[in-house]
Amino acid sequence: MRLAVCVPTLQRVPRKPNRLLSVIPLLPFALLGCNRHPFPTYPPGYREFAYVTDGDSNTVAVLDLVYLRQDRLLQVGRQPTGLAVNPQRNEVYAVNTGSESVSVINTEKNEVTATIGVHRNPYFIDVAPDGKRAYVANSGSNTVSVLDLDKHREIGVAATGEGPGLARVAPDNRTLVVSNRIAGSVSVYTITDSADHPLVFREAFAGCPGATDIAISADYSGDPTSGAKAFVACSGGHQVMAIWLAAAPTSWRGQVDASLQSDHLLTTLDVGQTPTSLVLKPGGGEVFSTNFDSDSISEISTWTNEVLGTYLIGQRPTRAVISEDNSRLWVTNYGADSTTLYSIDDGRLVTGIRTGAGPDAIAFSADEHLLLVADTGTGDVAVLRMQGRNGPGLVTLLPAGKRPNDMVVKAFTVK
Repeated sequence: MRLAVCVPTLQRVPRKPNRLLSVIPLLPFALLGCNRHPFPTYPPGYREFAYVTDGDSNTVAVLDLVYLRQDRLLQVGRQPTGLAVNPQRNEVYAVNTGSESVSVINTEKNEVTATIGVHRNPYFIDVAPDGKRAYVANSGSNTVSVLDLDKHREIGVAATGEGPGLARVAPDNRTLVVSNRIAGSVSVYTITDSADHPLVFREAFAGCPGATDIAISADYSGDPTSGAKAFVACSGGHQVMAIWLAAAPTSWRGQVDASLQSDHLLTTLDVGQTPTSLVLKPGGGEVFSTNFDSDSISEISTWTNEVLGTYLIGQRPTRAVISEDNSRLWVTNYGADSTTLYSIDDGRLVTGIRTGAGPDAIAFSADEHLLLVADTGTGDVAVLRMQGRNGPGLVTLLPAGKRPNDMVVKAFTVK
């Protein structure tokens, strides 16, 4: 249990201009005294860690979010990139691009307990909602691997378009969507229980140059089989592609309209130049894109498939997260060394906080008391406190490797 002690806040000390500050803009700091709001306390056995890949040192940094310290560095494969959390078991998975493998991390022991071979140049991994399977797009072999997470092995491979970057599972666990960056296309598959053919190709959609990130909005009618929509960032241009994902023939929607039993292109939406990341509101209804070369974000309605607005946010935004109550959007500005808070309810910028050089990956702690920002230029994770005396503010920096590139958080209780 974390002690409810008074934790000092951090603030920059003015210094004379120095070239080194352009590389490490947040140091040094001075302690300013205690914050009036104590950190939360947790029940016995509570654990919470952030996992951060570092492709330069072939490690995953384990950061203890209860005591705000680096717990350890785990040696994995070569050039680790993407990470994913298993929602049903205490495991995290790290994709090793240079080793063509996936490292399985037991989060109770914080040890690598298995390595699963995949294929050439994998970058990202996605885990099914039931925690039984994972999917890895192999960019160098134009395939997607299906992983059995009970047995920790590959059980199937399906062909994709050229240069697949990301494979995303729909919330109903019936459909897999793959973005093909080089081909500029999107592939859609049916997920089956078959041991011989765990993925069955369904449809492909062209016209999405540099296809990268994917967000899938579920139907919120209460019937999980009644269809969904996939939104795909076309990073080679300035659009987001919206695709209807087929409803099951037995669902109410599939029975009402037979055309909804098949996948089809809904529209392509003009956002800003080079959309890199898509983030869906937890409650559904809207998805936001970060537009890297337009210094903006775009708000998209998942109901009407239209852009509600595009707003300047900061220099070269890369990734974003949305609070569980759907009200706050935090965006990392890679080119401005800062993270910006945008109020969704008010439609306005609230504040910007200096974090470190080249902020990219971003994540909330489980209770959203902390916001974590991985700084690629300074090799650390900036820890921002959401409930400070003067609003959100920087608490500390935790070492994460030479060049952190992805980050996830896992919380659990050990009995």
